[in-house]
Amino acid sequence: MTIMIYNQLVPVFSEMLSNLDEVLSKAEADAEARNIDPHVFLNGRIAPDMLSLTKQVQIMTDMAKGGSSRLSGQEVPKWADDDQSFADLHARIATTQTHLNSFKPKDFEGAENRLIELKLPNGELKFTGEDYFLNFVVPNFYFHYTTAYAILRHNGVQVGKRDFLGS
Repeated sequence: MTIMIYNQLVPVFSEMLSNLDEVLSKAEADAEARNIDPHVFLNGRIAPDMLSLTKQVQIMTDMAKGGSSRLSGQEVPKWADDDQSFADLHARIATTQTHLNSFKPKDFEGAENRLIELKLPNGELKFTGEDYFLNFVVPNFYFHYTTAYAILRHNGVQVGKRDFLGS
């Protein structure tokens, strides 16, 4: 059975990005209420060798834009990773959602069989579209979303599973 990549990527990732946007809004309000410099959260990590909250959001949005672009056979847009505030992260999420919403189901016809090649600093990865989506894009998207959420929870932001999953 063929998976419908559009159905599993565009609406699902868009909803999860909306959920993250709400989680970030709660973090922003929490920082203000507790008189915490927002950069404490933005630069927060769970462990010293982990990437910051800001970087987690950047990678999550990169997975959404890169995955949707590659799987539809389009060029991946290049965005600067210069986000330094909650407002910047909200804008990045909105830009990602606009990018996702620019796609139609027909853009993903044959995506499961499309050859995807990623050039990384330490080598090259090759996937079929289905393997790329299921074994690279989805796990990375959720890993970085979960980590961003966990950084905020670790810093005392009152969010829970319902915030993560949405209503």
